[in-house]
Amino acid sequence: MSTNNPLRHFVNKVNQYPQWLSRFLITQLFRHKVKLAGTTGIEVLFTDGKTATYRQKNRRKAQNHIGSVHAAAMALLAESCTGFIVGINLPGDKLPLIKTMNLNYVKRATGDMTAVATLTDAQIELMQTTDKGEVNVQVTVTDATGIEPLICEMIWAWVPKKR
Repeated sequence: MSTNNPLRHFVNKVNQYPQWLSRFLITQLFRHKVKLAGTTGIEVLFTDGKTATYRQKNRRKAQNHIGSVHAAAMALLAESCTGFIVGINLPGDKLPLIKTMNLNYVKRATGDMTAVATLTDAQIELMQTTDKGEVNVQVTVTDATGIEPLICEMIWAWVPKKR
């Protein structure tokens, strides 16, 4: 039997608040848990349990030598967004682990970056009912002009917290 997930409980509770407050609270919690995300300024814009939308502003701390969002910051954005959606869908007694991150930088990025990660009902069911497993989380990363400068494949695994 699966155990309650405190992160999912928190997200469900704060999603009942006005959107601006919900975004702020989830972002603060996420930045507290993932310190590098706080340094780069990643923001949680939306989550409903099946989808998560994150933003990385093109700020100085996250820029490369040509003034756009650094490749590592884009990778962190995609990894954070997919990891969050996996994390809130796992039972509380499971540990999410990134297994594979395949990133192909195909175009130059302009401005702020946005990542949208989604899980299917079948993937969520699999995470809820199996002790160990993996899922390929669909994520799309776009820049301020709407182009997709980064093509990502993120495979997340999960294992029991205690062996």
